[in-house]
Amino acid sequence: MGKFSRRTFLKGSATLSALLGIGTTTSSFTKTNNNTVKAAGEVKQVFGACPRNCYDTCSLVSTVEDGTIKYITGNKNNSYTNGRLCVKGYTYPNYVYSPDRIKYPMKQIGRGSGKWERITWDEAYEMIAKKILEIKEKHGSTLPIALNKYSGNFNILSYGVEGMLSSWGYTTRATGTPCWPAGIDSQTFDFGTIVNSDPEMMVKAKYLIIWGANPAWTSVHSMSIIQKAKENGTKVVVIDPIMTDTAANADEFIEIKASTDGALALGMAKYILDHNLHDQKWLKSNSIGFEEYLNYLRNNVTIEWASEKTGIPVQVIERLAREYAAAKPASIWIGYGMQRHTNGGAAVRSIDALVAMSGNIGVVGGGANYAQLDSWGFNYAAMVAGTPPEGSGGEADRAININNFPAQVLELNSNPNEIPIEMLWVACRNPIAQDPEASVSYKAFESIDFVVTADLWFNETVNQSDLVLPVTSIFETWGVHASYWHYWININEPAIDPLYESKCDVEIAMGISKKLNELQPGSCTYPTDRSMEEWVGMEMSDAQLAQFGFKDWKEILEKGTAKIKGYDAAWADGKFRTPSGKYEFLSKKCAAYGHHALPVYVEELKAPKETPIRFLTPHWKYGLHSQFANLEWMESVHNEPFVEIHPILANQKGIKDGDMVRVSNEIGFVEVKAKLTQSIPKDGIVMYEAWYKDQNFNVNYLVKATPSDMGSCATGQAGLAFHDQFVNLEKM
Repeated sequence: MGKFSRRTFLKGSATLSALLGIGTTTSSFTKTNNNTVKAAGEVKQVFGACPRNCYDTCSLVSTVEDGTIKYITGNKNNSYTNGRLCVKGYTYPNYVYSPDRIKYPMKQIGRGSGKWERITWDEAYEMIAKKILEIKEKHGSTLPIALNKYSGNFNILSYGVEGMLSSWGYTTRATGTPCWPAGIDSQTFDFGTIVNSDPEMMVKAKYLIIWGANPAWTSVHSMSIIQKAKENGTKVVVIDPIMTDTAANADEFIEIKASTDGALALGMAKYILDHNLHDQKWLKSNSIGFEEYLNYLRNNVTIEWASEKTGIPVQVIERLAREYAAAKPASIWIGYGMQRHTNGGAAVRSIDALVAMSGNIGVVGGGANYAQLDSWGFNYAAMVAGTPPEGSGGEADRAININNFPAQVLELNSNPNEIPIEMLWVACRNPIAQDPEASVSYKAFESIDFVVTADLWFNETVNQSDLVLPVTSIFETWGVHASYWHYWININEPAIDPLYESKCDVEIAMGISKKLNELQPGSCTYPTDRSMEEWVGMEMSDAQLAQFGFKDWKEILEKGTAKIKGYDAAWADGKFRTPSGKYEFLSKKCAAYGHHALPVYVEELKAPKETPIRFLTPHWKYGLHSQFANLEWMESVHNEPFVEIHPILANQKGIKDGDMVRVSNEIGFVEVKAKLTQSIPKDGIVMYEAWYKDQNFNVNYLVKATPSDMGSCATGQAGLAFHDQFVNLEKM
């Protein structure tokens, strides 16, 4: 294995500009017959894909010399990635070759002790298999086995983890999503499902509102498109409680009080209605319930009310509405952050309605753009390959809300009338770092007999596990990847052989299947005789390939990436997937789930007297949830958590820049350094969620499991109101 330092990395990826996210470009690549592009020495370039939970889902090119990755760039064949990566993507060589990686299967002698003992894969498989069979013998089913998995690796093959548990029997599953469910429900009620226009078409917009999103940190490739739009004359407006880097690069920043987005959308709609700027032809041809909605605006909404709610001056709301209605086409990017409130779903419905009444649905450069899953038409072969064996007991999997998983585990395990959770499998996430109410997470883990975590790093969740299994990075296995934002599909070929004794999720599933059937024939149904390349081929459906104009999935390998056509403008055909087939201002389905049928204002959650300061915990630019910030190269740039405080609030509390402060509420506290900035609200503080290696820092000691208003229709569970949290602040 080659030896790498941060210095040699920076040379290999075209200087420090790459690490800072400015990016580099590469020439277009096409595979030769032996998948190798020869240069001086034995060098090959391999196509891959970033599997992280991110808008951009980048297409990658790894340059490999003598079996070692030298550097990683973006794939120029993909017009969205466009040869560039973000700051996190350029650290992937450090990710792969970090000495901190989990290298071997290991069991912990005393959970949380840090005393790890190396074992063989066969020993690990036997420990797992015997525990599964013991549970089946004791309870007559596998329901005491739980899975907590989410988005740390969005390789479609990672759904083999779900298939693995199904192959053991009916189990308990953490269901739902903490990320975006309120917004998904909203657009499901309005449009029938989530479908956004191709983000590369933002260059066609005459007016672009970025509402509650920060692509400068979370979707850097979209920022390149936005910059091109600005060069074309597009006015870019950012609406956010925080003056983000995106806001700083916009033509106009409008600071809004957190959780009042619905009031602004309704106020804009009222102005458009009062001045007859709405698209009556579109409304009559393509929607139902618009008269009821317009009557709601007439009878319940005023610009003055919207101004009082949002803190935005009347004249600004009027001008914003006038400019938006006059510009054709006009686009709104609805961010995930603004729907993480107790009224977040209602707010998204109000924004959808604003876009619809302006006639900006189904036009290139327009849209209410939130997300899409139309490009995810996979067979999910790795998931459906596992089916409960005969005699496994039970009739169906049992669901636990992923957004309140710890509390529900404790409830099950303390109730003698319920089947307890005795074994937990954790994959593709770090729940102790990422779940709300971290102190409850620790208690939940303590209540479970046997915890297995498959991961690359010794994080908080691994530290609370009995057994850890080393998983491959994406550069060491096959995969296929889709975005929930753009319409490119990326094939991932292994650039190098698996390091140490790491295995991918499907290989682990096949290994456990072999061991279970060795110990008890017929006890597991998961296939054991397929190569990883075969698994990839099984994932691509004929219908999906037809969208590319391909007949064989291997055609994608030529350039590593391919794009689904036909989404320049979402809903251009006017065929909505609602019960009526039209856009629904008045949704009976929405009402059936306990919400108002119309997009009305739902009151924001007010700060309690005991904890009067709003606590916001957005994504950090040098990490993604609990990934990347632990890497040596990232630590050299930033390795100290902090809390941002407005100077006015800091002065009230006697706090100066650099002081240590204590942030607390009724569920916990965090002690951290203060950073004063005028870019945040005067009545709130901002602490970026991240995992710092070997540091006792976790924003979720302060975050309650407060549900958002929507999510249960499309995802099975309500979302999380991450940004409706409140705290106290004091100087230490």
